Amino acid sequence: MDVFEAIDSRISCRWFHDKPVDPAIVKDLIVKAQRAASGGNLQSWFVYALMGEPLKEFKRIVAERIARDDPRHCKTEYAVYPEPMFGVYDERREHHGVQLYGSLGIDRKDPVARLGQFKRNFEFFNAPVALFITIDRRLGPGQWADLGGYIHALAFLARGYGLDTCPQEAWARLYDTVGAFIKIPPEQMLFCGMAIGYGNRKHKANDFRSPRAELSEFCRFYGFD
Repeated sequence: MDVFEAIDSRISCRWFHDKPVDPAIVKDLIVKAQRAASGGNLQSWFVYALMGEPLKEFKRIVAERIARDDPRHCKTEYAVYPEPMFGVYDERREHHGVQLYGSLGIDRKDPVARLGQFKRNFEFFNAPVALFITIDRRLGPGQWADLGGYIHALAFLARGYGLDTCPQEAWARLYDTVGAFIKIPPEQMLFCGMAIGYGNRKHKANDFRSPRAELSEFCRFYGFD
């Protein structure tokens, strides 16, 4: 798979097959993604990888937590989205929700079903590999941007192995549970989780394609005529 196909075929996969992933492949992805751009070569990422029995135990603990607490109301250490959301950004997020829940046949007026789908985040959508990615909380916006570059490098490289991924900022809502389990040191902040596995592209959660803005909406050209 060439780089153009890898980027074009990447999705935020919301259901995976049970097929296991070779641990050596996971390690290779984590290492190779380090070639992501990094201002000053700070490499502002730290990764915790889980699979097998540790992942099963972690999911058990999380299931107990979200049975007690609605994860939608758990506080995060950073603002995942601005509040209130505004303008075209609000429109895009709203449309994405319509696509996802519509594909699954979940009515927007059905809070029970919507919560059930949201909670699937905390099962990693059945993926056999889970990553947690943190950043030193003393770093700034430039390093957060580099962290995003690392995450996308992981996602694109995974496609080269026929794998799918789902970056999950939803895990920021359970940062305390995650931190206690994998022993995140106090100077690190959890940014997101990432599910990795062989995606079930025929599952209803994956059978739509998120639109992207037209070129004229986000780019201005000078000197190209």
